[in-house]
Amino acid sequence: MLKRIDLHIHTNCSDGAMTPKDIIDEAVKNGVSILSIADHDTVDAYSDELFQYAKSKNILIIPAVEISTKIKKCGIHVLGYNFDLHNKTFLDKLKSLRNARHDYLYGVAAKLEELGYVVHTSELDKIEAVTKAHISLDVVNNPDNKEKLLEVFGHIPEKGEFIETIMNEGCPAYVKKNTVTPVEAAELIRLVGGKVVLAHPVAYKYEDNFMSEDTLRLVQEMHADGIEANYIYIDKNNNKINEVNFWNEFAKEHKLKATIGSDFHNKDGLHPVIGFKGEDIRVDEKYIDNLVDWLLN
Repeated sequence: MLKRIDLHIHTNCSDGAMTPKDIIDEAVKNGVSILSIADHDTVDAYSDELFQYAKSKNILIIPAVEISTKIKKCGIHVLGYNFDLHNKTFLDKLKSLRNARHDYLYGVAAKLEELGYVVHTSELDKIEAVTKAHISLDVVNNPDNKEKLLEVFGHIPEKGEFIETIMNEGCPAYVKKNTVTPVEAAELIRLVGGKVVLAHPVAYKYEDNFMSEDTLRLVQEMHADGIEANYIYIDKNNNKINEVNFWNEFAKEHKLKATIGSDFHNKDGLHPVIGFKGEDIRVDEKYIDNLVDWLLN
């Protein structure tokens, strides 16, 4: 059987749909033997029970987190791998970032309501690591917003299209969030012994016109160890964009490790599933073995 690895998966501890245990079961179904749960600004998915369950299913878990950061031009996500899950300074910082998310929620909800949208703010506030995706899904899935959405979009948009049109910087419901810079996130990850990886550079290109020279400057400032080169991006028009070859060459040219991640949130029939099953993306066993050895040492 082809060995599969997926180093970027979300659970319901942030904005994914499945529990951590469900993720393990789904990984088994898809033939994935090595994975990382990389929830937004939280490591709550990880427990002794989860590691034991994964081991019983012959799955290796490499601890991870996805930290939300901000630079002048756009939002940037920084992945950290194989760090100390119990470091108090690290956990306190993640908690402060999650608290900032709730302040952000109330600010965005107020603007969305001014625009005529109905937002279930009190329900969203129960989500510890609430994200733009949670807020967007709440709006687009609410029948009370159907008329407004059709008026603005001409159709019911996907969450990504709603975020890029209504919530991102320069949009009518934009709210600045208290956050950290990519450099600060990288320093925090290194403080707890982790590897630093820039998440999905292809996404910044299409969402924020953040080109390869911008990416190079950023990874140099961060002293990043790698980039998430093996990643399939779905744009706001549901186009599937595969620039894996380009970003692998970029990583090779600039002596960066090329990681692989589906960024799985839920099975929506559009975005890649855990392990990229069914997608045109292949990595050989030697690559996987070298990557895992690097992450663990």
